[in-house]
Amino acid sequence: MANHKSALKRIRSNEAKRVLNRYQAKSTRTAIKKLRATTEASAAQEQFKKVVSMLDRLAKKNIIHKNKAANNKSKLAKFVKSLAA
Repeated sequence: MANHKSALKRIRSNEAKRVLNRYQAKSTRTAIKKLRATTEASAAQEQFKKVVSMLDRLAKKNIIHKNKAANNKSKLAKFVKSLAA
């Protein structure tokens, strides 16, 4: 167990950050699944903008790796483009 006040505070703050990070990552995964389930091109285009924003935010905060975000965005862009065609 921690012996210093600062170490105890660090444990508390790490737990709070962990919960928030998991929430944001899970919300993003859910948004990706919703986008993949969309069949209408205009709705997919709107959702795509929001999902890209979420992915960029997660990558910026190092919750997910930047290459994972880039791969997801690329695959989703390809999917949205296929709906328009």
